[in-house]
Amino acid sequence: MLGLAFAMGGAPGGAAGPAGGMAAFQQVIPLVFMFAIFYFLLIRPQQKKAKEHKALLEAIKKGDNVITAGGVHGKVSSVDDSIVTLEIATGVNIKITKSYIAAVKKD
Repeated sequence: MLGLAFAMGGAPGGAAGPAGGMAAFQQVIPLVFMFAIFYFLLIRPQQKKAKEHKALLEAIKKGDNVITAGGVHGKVSSVDDSIVTLEIATGVNIKITKSYIAAVKKD
């Protein structure tokens, strides 16, 4: 039984021939393939969505109807660098951080 294990062990002395390098390369291929799948299915779409959201925030102007991440609907009454003032009812204004605007309504 022990002789069979040594027979299956490969070349003595741990010398890996040219096939050993190819086997290591073949083990790396699935990892590269999986990383490519993660990149195209998860990372790239997330980066694209973040880029679109940044463009949306930069395009906000006074008079736009927006929806916040918390679900508050309002009309933009002023825009600063990072603060937006929304009028949510007649005479009721709230200040929110610009990055919490989720969408601009098309009215």
